[in-house]
Amino acid sequence: MFKELAKLIKESYPILIFILILWIIQLYQWNYEVSFADYGLFPRTISGLKGIVLMPFIHGDFKHLISNSLPLIVLGLCTAYFYPTLYKKVAVWIIIAGGFWLWLGGRPSYHVGASGLVYGLSSFLFFSGLFRKYGRLMAISLLIVFLYGGMIWGIFPLFKDISWEGHLFGGIAGALMAWVYRKEGPQAPVFNWDDEEEDDDDFYPTSNFENSNPEVIKYIYKPNPPEQKDIDDNEQN
Repeated sequence: MFKELAKLIKESYPILIFILILWIIQLYQWNYEVSFADYGLFPRTISGLKGIVLMPFIHGDFKHLISNSLPLIVLGLCTAYFYPTLYKKVAVWIIIAGGFWLWLGGRPSYHVGASGLVYGLSSFLFFSGLFRKYGRLMAISLLIVFLYGGMIWGIFPLFKDISWEGHLFGGIAGALMAWVYRKEGPQAPVFNWDDEEEDDDDFYPTSNFENSNPEVIKYIYKPNPPEQKDIDDNEQN
């Protein structure tokens, strides 16, 4: 147990540092009454390209930041624990791919926030369990549905001030990463049923004399023949 906890703490450093940076930036905006929204992603403009990388670090207010921070902690820790060799590059690719698609297809407005990454991680965890067909990871998929199933409404244009396109493209990027890396990381155990079979030495082919076809062979269980020494001892007795 302590070993697993130490592993989780070790892998969680990048996640916690990332969230800490988000809070520092938001506190700076609040304290100096400035907005970094201009550094967000503005679709189909050259200046808006920088927002692909910068958008996750900028939030409109503390409510926006809190709504992203809590799921980032849960989803980030789950991803780091179950996919320790993958979660860093998965997160990076979700940000880049989801952000680029948003730059191509988003509404002409500034898009800010880490919600695309939140949707990407939840999608990655959900589909990774399905693609790998691993019971333990599929249980995580069901947990994600239970905890964050309501997020599905965020990918539809129901709220004017919410970047549903960022949610949608982030979720698609997460699903794509789950497929791309489906053969990396933890895999469903493969059972070797040969080890469960009885030793072939315990089976002896015998001709089926009752059958008119001499080529028919049947396998019947017979006890191991006695050692020659035991036979000699019996004869002497």
